[in-house]
Amino acid sequence: MSDFDWLRQRLESAFGQLLSQAPELARIWGQWFEALEGEPVPLARLEKPLREVRLALVTTGGVHLRAQTPFDMRDSRGDPTYRAIPADTPVNELAITHDYYDHTDAERDLNILFPLELARELAARGAIGGLGTCYGFMGHIEPPHVETLIRQTAPEVAGMLRQEKIDAVLLTPA
Repeated sequence: MSDFDWLRQRLESAFGQLLSQAPELARIWGQWFEALEGEPVPLARLEKPLREVRLALVTTGGVHLRAQTPFDMRDSRGDPTYRAIPADTPVNELAITHDYYDHTDAERDLNILFPLELARELAARGAIGGLGTCYGFMGHIEPPHVETLIRQTAPEVAGMLRQEKIDAVLLTPA
């Protein structure tokens, strides 16, 4: 990593931490950027009762298994890869690697970011049909990694969710 990239990453990380503490400032800052626009996402009604729905969680909060390679924080443009998280993973085996927001509260109670325990409880009570493999991504993806995310890694995860016959996904952004 060059000195410039190191400095850029440190400044962006500090700015991200500041924005996560000041939502109004984040809203104003966000108005300076053009959002990526894609195809409209059609809303879909569930085709079965909720008690039969297989759910998966997908987060952009940088959640992964402690045993997995952490997301790459050395690349100031982000890390477009993902980490599969089995539904039966004990919460104490999960970690957050993401330098661009303050995740202090999420480290105290991961359910506020990645409600794995709550989803398992819903499945155990029969409120949902089951919980499939979940996935962690890191938010803060900039070009050229946006293309990798859109064209490669996100479609890979969508394919695995289809293979596992997941009916619905709860996306939890950081």
